[in-house]
Amino acid sequence: MDLAKLNENHKLLSDLNGNWNYTIKFWMNPDPNAKPEESKGSATRKSIMGGRYVMMDVTGKMQMPDENGKMKDMQFRGMAIEGYDNVKKKFVSSWIDNMGTGIANSEGTYDPATKTFTFNLELEPVPGMKSQVREVVKVPDTNHMMLEWYENQGGQERKTMEINYTRAGKK
Repeated sequence: MDLAKLNENHKLLSDLNGNWNYTIKFWMNPDPNAKPEESKGSATRKSIMGGRYVMMDVTGKMQMPDENGKMKDMQFRGMAIEGYDNVKKKFVSSWIDNMGTGIANSEGTYDPATKTFTFNLELEPVPGMKSQVREVVKVPDTNHMMLEWYENQGGQERKTMEINYTRAGKK
């Protein structure tokens, strides 16, 4: 029963509950000097299972290539379940979205000095092409979060996504 108790790590996640607006930049082009694709959306975070987990529901639009390679607006939907695993003594997260059929599972740590979560995961976007990912979530204050996504491609880590969240109604 002790391992099922909530602690300060669960509170770190639930403190981020609420409605958020975000702007996202992602670099699909491998050229580091290429201009990123940009879009906006919203996210809602809420505690579930008695505060043991936080569910995040994300919606937005993003420019994606269609079957002919032409860029067009596509509706984006994603969902995360985040928690703190008292047995592993790690933060855990699962992510799904409408752009694929896999479930991305990650584990991470929190650094209170920098107010930063760091998660690690492995993705396999196409068969046989595995990619190591480092996800860094900085929480400078209660109204802002920034996620940075780094993929290891060919032995070299490259930032491929950045999401800036602002609590809805705040500037």
